[in-house]
Amino acid sequence: MSKDKTILRALAGETLPTPPIWMMRQAGRYLPEYKATRAQAGDFLSLCYNPELAAEVTFQPIRRYGFDAAILFADILLIPQALGADLWFVTGEGPRLSTITTQAELDALKPVEAIHDTLSPIYETVKILSNGLPAETTLIGFAGAPWTVATYMIAGRGTPDQGPAHALKAENRPVFDALMARITDATVLYLSEQIKAGAEVVKLFDSWAGSLQDSDFKKYSLEPMQRITAALKALHPDVPVIAFPRGAGERYVGAHAAIGADCVAIDDGVSAEWAAANVQTAGCVQGNLKSSHMVTGGDALVSETRRTVQALSQGPHIFNLGHGITPDADPENVQLMIDTVRGT
Repeated sequence: MSKDKTILRALAGETLPTPPIWMMRQAGRYLPEYKATRAQAGDFLSLCYNPELAAEVTFQPIRRYGFDAAILFADILLIPQALGADLWFVTGEGPRLSTITTQAELDALKPVEAIHDTLSPIYETVKILSNGLPAETTLIGFAGAPWTVATYMIAGRGTPDQGPAHALKAENRPVFDALMARITDATVLYLSEQIKAGAEVVKLFDSWAGSLQDSDFKKYSLEPMQRITAALKALHPDVPVIAFPRGAGERYVGAHAAIGADCVAIDDGVSAEWAAANVQTAGCVQGNLKSSHMVTGGDALVSETRRTVQALSQGPHIFNLGHGITPDADPENVQLMIDTVRGT
């Protein structure tokens, strides 16, 4: 691991003249080369579990754009599958899972230690990436945060308001809490193995954190991520952690300390100026250009990119989108964004 890598320097608290840059979902459906590799794999899960092809799609945006980091190509729902849930993807609709809503269904899950039987190809992908990335490129591993993963396991699919998970939390708290604990423990093991295989940074995606209200936000978003972070820091003290409690709004304030994260990623629901004044004071922030600019491009993309860079220029910052890039994005707009950030 090279401490000279720009993302590692930002994560260590250094303010850099040009922020390092990568992009959530940078390996994906907006790239023609990804579509070709996906077709070669046959289906999405086959792509995730094929180390050579998963590494290939991870390399593609690095070759094309020279991002400062590569993020492992995988999916947050591989942990539920490794725990014994059925998982499949419906074309045009997204993931489907067998549901966990009762004690009997919870008891039928595999023990946490068994996840490696399923996830070993993912660790092999990390090894290929660690050996094959350019020397200046940071390798990021990731997992879904427990609340977000639980919402899919309980509902069996994505939902607009995470209603089934909120209902189980209200109606059967012991089963809900036990499921959250199982996911938390599995995530520690999963990310630790990614680090052992070569991941230099790990990120926790709590995509549905914003739907948690009042004390539940702290209890079911921040605290599980804190437990994971603390466990990883005990095992791998030099590996930084990025946390993304998406939709937190004003609750981003204090998130660094509450989670123990080296960096807090922010969505585009808050302004970069507000984040500089209220979040960046505690440490590195990542974000937060609207992903829609990757579709529309033009002068607005350039001006908003410059504004974000300027607003966060007085502290440690990793430039990124406020959410993942969408399949309808124009690859040329990604290059325009990168050129704008780097001042070329």
